[in-house]
Amino acid sequence: MNVVATNSGATSGPRFAYQIGAVGEQGQDDRALYREAIEDARLLHQLGYDAAWMVEHHFSDYYPQPNPLLFLSHIAAACPGLGLGTSVMVLPWYDPVRFAEDLAMLSTLTDGALHIGMGRGTAKSEYDAFGIGMETARERFRETWQFTQRAVQGGKFTYAGKHVAFPEPTEIRPAFGARKPNFYGAIGSIESAGIMADLGLPPLCLSSFPDHILKRILETWRTRSAAAGHPTSTNLPISIKCFVADTDAEAQALALKYLPEFFALQVRHYQSDDAPWGNIEGYQQFNKMFANLRLLSDPANLGPYLAQNLVGSPETVARRVRQYADLGFNYLLVSNATVGVPRAVRHQTIRLFAEEVMPRVRAAAPAVAAA
Repeated sequence: MNVVATNSGATSGPRFAYQIGAVGEQGQDDRALYREAIEDARLLHQLGYDAAWMVEHHFSDYYPQPNPLLFLSHIAAACPGLGLGTSVMVLPWYDPVRFAEDLAMLSTLTDGALHIGMGRGTAKSEYDAFGIGMETARERFRETWQFTQRAVQGGKFTYAGKHVAFPEPTEIRPAFGARKPNFYGAIGSIESAGIMADLGLPPLCLSSFPDHILKRILETWRTRSAAAGHPTSTNLPISIKCFVADTDAEAQALALKYLPEFFALQVRHYQSDDAPWGNIEGYQQFNKMFANLRLLSDPANLGPYLAQNLVGSPETVARRVRQYADLGFNYLLVSNATVGVPRAVRHQTIRLFAEEVMPRVRAAAPAVAAA
């Protein structure tokens, strides 16, 4: 099948979105945390960000957001015209018919662009709670994505897969119409870049990889996409942690204060100390990938991570943004909405990034294009 997303393509410079989340000062209940995310979205809307994105997780303090599409429908009402995104929807956990219907409803209810990042999930505790075997994740992901592709095209259709059955010709309602979401596939390795290319999905990358690996991911994706006849001129997003302050030292102090607990929470959520992926087909590489989470929960080990991400003064951060653009990324999904980060700290970064980083990057873009 061909990709049906209306991905808007590369621009003269990067576009910028922010990942909101149910986070805030310690001691706030879930109701208050959800309202923190809404206030962040309102500020993004005011300052001209492209979109507010949201992650999916279940059963823990690590982003207690089990239904991003439901949450984003509320953001659509609170911030008319603001783009919306997911990073990511975990497709193996969804009935594909309900997923397509929910996505169609959100597409119908919002006026902003939709960016639907999708992945197969890596938390064994979440898979166990849903009663779904992780060894089926790749098959379920592929079938749900294929079903979604067909649903977006409109009209009556059938689908028969190993995990998905849709035997009677039926049309998904509401219809998507001419306005299609932009779809992306989460990248956890160079190998997965090739898999997403074969599926016709642009990659959604993480800044946890060093630059030379990010470069190979994009090269692999482009080569495989071109070989499969899929377009390669499209949005190429990357998710990056971001703390901006007046000086590098101030920004680094904020990151060192809040990021260690973020990584400690990931250790608990993913059970990474127990290395649960070793014998699960398609997940063996995650034992190595997640092995350093415990190290990153110690501030003494965070130096290289801060340098890899966007932490510093506006000039420092703009310089690093340009480096990501040079690698080939044209859509930057930034965030400092992590556990325990208060609204004042989040909003400082949101404002400084919009008012001082974005203009620096955009001013440099025409000179780069001319060169």
